[in-house]
Amino acid sequence: METRAGDPGAFAHFDLHRVPSPAFVVDAAAVRRNLAILKDVRDRSGIRMLAALKAFSMWALGPTIAAYLDGVCASGLYEARLGREEYAAAGAGEVATYCAGYKAEDLPEICALSDHVIFNSPGQHARFRPILDTARAQGHRFDVGLRINPLHAEGEVSKYDPCQPHSRLGFPVDQLRAEHLDGVDGIHFHSLCEQDFVPLARTWAALEPSIKGHFGQLKWLNFGGGHHITRADYQREDLIAFLRQVKAASGLELYLEPGEAIALDAGILVGEILDVIDNGMPVAVTDISATCHMPDVIEAPYRPAMLHEVPGGPVVRLGGPSCLAGDIIGDFALPVPAEPGQRIAFLDQAHYSMVKTNTFNGVPLPAIWLWDSETDELREVRRFDYADFKNRLS
Repeated sequence: METRAGDPGAFAHFDLHRVPSPAFVVDAAAVRRNLAILKDVRDRSGIRMLAALKAFSMWALGPTIAAYLDGVCASGLYEARLGREEYAAAGAGEVATYCAGYKAEDLPEICALSDHVIFNSPGQHARFRPILDTARAQGHRFDVGLRINPLHAEGEVSKYDPCQPHSRLGFPVDQLRAEHLDGVDGIHFHSLCEQDFVPLARTWAALEPSIKGHFGQLKWLNFGGGHHITRADYQREDLIAFLRQVKAASGLELYLEPGEAIALDAGILVGEILDVIDNGMPVAVTDISATCHMPDVIEAPYRPAMLHEVPGGPVVRLGGPSCLAGDIIGDFALPVPAEPGQRIAFLDQAHYSMVKTNTFNGVPLPAIWLWDSETDELREVRRFDYADFKNRLS
């Protein structure tokens, strides 16, 4: 899998020694630029736009995101709480919560926090209707949604495709009947991953014939996430025209849930070379771990873009400090000598990397810093220490 981002932007001139290592550095100005693009698409298409917390949960920027978009989408109780507390406080923004499998004990609070509670199957919705009725009797107001599986695969990597064979995500659309939508206000589907407009158009062409007969029962349609709207070559005018057409034809409110698009090319992960050996090629150990800090490098897998990599230069294999043999970031032509103490950085690491970090093997978590490339203001948002590692254990 190849990343389609990796523009250094203002980081091309950032001094990597201004922060400790390892550290995530997020450019607030780049996030604002992405948000302005998303707001423009929202305003011109007449839809609602929610930020997907699963991709980027840097809640220090919650007020900034809330100023541009309509709220957040959450993947369960904890994200719903975070969304309500930091992005949509005092009812100023929406919280739409979807979970593949709710727990009964979580649902009362989810209903209190959420504007949309989206179920993965009609069976789960039916099983929990008494809880929903109780929540409404207590004064909570929320819509109910149903996630469907369009049964139309567009993903580049099967394991990241919600429409892969035998997927657990969403109710197969070829099984959908009118009675499944009893008490349901909207349909949700999500089938893209870092993709442009054309796969969305193909997905809708495959899906619309199966659901248009149900439009009269519904209030809204949610097209999920995976839309690379802020990428420079994304077909934004085509998307706007498409959304206007669907909105007019269906008579429904439309939602998009971008996640990666909010933080695209807005953050780097700074690291330091700790040691170098020769084992048939130069091999460098860094304080950045693919396993702990960039797990998608292994899980996708993909090769992250390096800041100022030198095309055609001598190649060095980079790996993390953990004992896992597979903790390999990749082979790179470094912009600095392959020597202990040298700093390096990987591009486009604000989304997904930050939310997936872990402390396997006792590897420390990277600090989180917020930089504004327009003002050059730089501040530490969070530093992690031994207590963070210990408190996750028992």
